[in-house]
Amino acid sequence: MAPEPVPPRILTQAERDVLALLLSADFEGAQELRSQLDHTQVVAVWAAGSPSVDLAVPGGIGKAQVADGEIPVGAEVHDPQGNYLGEITVWVTNGLLSAIEYSWVTDEPPTRLPDTAALRLVQ
Repeated sequence: MAPEPVPPRILTQAERDVLALLLSADFEGAQELRSQLDHTQVVAVWAAGSPSVDLAVPGGIGKAQVADGEIPVGAEVHDPQGNYLGEITVWVTNGLLSAIEYSWVTDEPPTRLPDTAALRLVQ
């Protein structure tokens, strides 16, 4: 299923918080990716009601010297009891933030990103 384009919009607070948390890790290119946050827009949703989104960063913003694909840090999602619910992955294309993916292992798909308190960084 292809992502559904949406009119470009600014990041929600939850999207920004999740990105900021994952980009707070120390890895090559993290600083450049952090500098893109104020300019990043959501341009597509992966499915109706899904918290996974495609991102776009306008031209002229500094690119990170990182390979295309997942950044080298992710986040496990846990409920208050410590049960594993899924994971968050951030994707980069051509040195620019390009997607937030929320993969889940529960019966019902998530409809929103988790609070950052539910996340555990994994490198």
